[in-house]
Amino acid sequence: MDCLFCRIVAGEIPARKLYEDDQVLAFHDIGPQAPVHFLVIPKRHIASLDELSESDRPLAGHILYTAQRLAIELGCEEGFRVVMNCKDLGGQTVHHIHMHVLGQRQLHWPPG
Repeated sequence: MDCLFCRIVAGEIPARKLYEDDQVLAFHDIGPQAPVHFLVIPKRHIASLDELSESDRPLAGHILYTAQRLAIELGCEEGFRVVMNCKDLGGQTVHHIHMHVLGQRQLHWPPG
């Protein structure tokens, strides 16, 4: 499999890790769009958000909990944004589910 994030999980590609446990990995985004910008990914390959199954509910909650805990630890008590894109039309560019967490600046929607 030639998945960028699976290769990061396997240690084949370096990343600036923030957190790791048996289920998830969190690391800084290589092209940050805010002073705080990191990703939280499951270690197991799941290509897109719409591929989650009922049995993945605990994992999805763990991803969300990890994101909020790390955001607070990194100084985003005043607020932060979480973003997950699904498939090409939804803006997903790496086909391994991942949550972007952005903070420490005012973020507007839509961007631009």
